[in-house]
Amino acid sequence: MKKILVVDDKSSISKLIVQFLSTNYEVETKEDGLQALSWLQEGNIPDLILTDLQMPNLDGFELIEHVRSSGYFKDVPIIVLSSLDSSNDRIKCLKMGAEDYLVKPFNPEELIIRIDRILKR
Repeated sequence: MKKILVVDDKSSISKLIVQFLSTNYEVETKEDGLQALSWLQEGNIPDLILTDLQMPNLDGFELIEHVRSSGYFKDVPIIVLSSLDSSNDRIKCLKMGAEDYLVKPFNPEELIIRIDRILKR
C-alpha cells in the first residue's frame, strides 16, 4: 500500500484527509514541516507528500525546499494544499518543485484523483 505524508497544523484538516485517503493509502500525519523532516530523516520515505504552506516552526515553502535539496527525498511528489489562493504562491511552489497546488476548501474527490494520477506515473 502506498504511503502518503500529510503535513498540516490544523488537525481537523488532517483528520478529514485521513478519512478520505485511508481506504486506498497508508496515511501518516505531522503538524508542521519540522515534524515532517524529522520523520523523513528517521528513514521513512512516503510515496507522496501533501503539505499546507502556513504552519509554525517550518512552513510548507521551507519543507519543499528541504525535500527538494535532499538526496533521498528529492523525487517524492509534493502536492500543496493551502488556503493561500494567490497566483504568486502557486507559481512559487511549482517552481520549487511541487507537482500540484490545491486551494482550501477542496473537493476530496478531486484530491484523490490528483493523487492517483501522480502516483500512477
